[in-house]
Amino acid sequence: MNIVVLVKQVPDSGLERNLRQDDKTVDRDAGNLVIGELDEYAIEEALKLKEAHGGEVTVLTVGPEKATETIRKALSMGPDKAVHVSDPAIHGSDTVATSAIIAAALGKLEYDLVIAGAESTDGQTGALPAMLSERLGIAQLTGARKLTVDGDKLTIERQTDDGYEVIEATTPAIVSVWDTINEPRYPSFKGIMQAKKKPVETYSLSDLGVSADQVGLDSAWSEVLEFSGRPPKGAGVKVPDEGDGGSKLVEFLATQKIV
Repeated sequence: MNIVVLVKQVPDSGLERNLRQDDKTVDRDAGNLVIGELDEYAIEEALKLKEAHGGEVTVLTVGPEKATETIRKALSMGPDKAVHVSDPAIHGSDTVATSAIIAAALGKLEYDLVIAGAESTDGQTGALPAMLSERLGIAQLTGARKLTVDGDKLTIERQTDDGYEVIEATTPAIVSVWDTINEPRYPSFKGIMQAKKKPVETYSLSDLGVSADQVGLDSAWSEVLEFSGRPPKGAGVKVPDEGDGGSKLVEFLATQKIV
């Protein structure tokens, strides 16, 4: 089974994240850049499938030259090779344009299954897997908390607020996963060293036959009009207990729609 895993380099969600003042896009030069959190679960699931069924795992990312750091981190977990789509014209692309780029890159590869995180930690649209499904004409199984493969048959448990739904499809298909699906492995020292020697193929937009007019900030279907910093933390609310503290606490939680 040939599996392609989509990964993305994003600002560390544990640190403060900012937008650029000039074009209101994510400032990727400020703070630490890491592999998307859910992408690690996607990689782990691909590796588990490879161990069970054989085949090859390819990492695919779209991003600037700096994204090579994320590719090597991904490869250190165990995938066999990587594809990096990098072109200055891509800057500012929205999900629609990104899906076109990834679909074109997948057209260069042989795959049975594409696995992605359910959403990125920067854009958080959660729409990319569905867009790829439409562009490629393949089935989509999104929001998986469990994935089972039997020949060319795929079965997932799709995570919902009330439990899960069972969805089936046949390959080729795209599956997106949540962090409930597995526990990602830590790269070993051997894996880190081997990652430096694994092949990484780089494509530009022209290599993929994608016009620069189709991507970038000027072609985006969505636009950030304005933004502001996080407001300062205010004082907490005190609930005095005069024998009815429990009732007051429940009333307060209800007004905040917590209960």
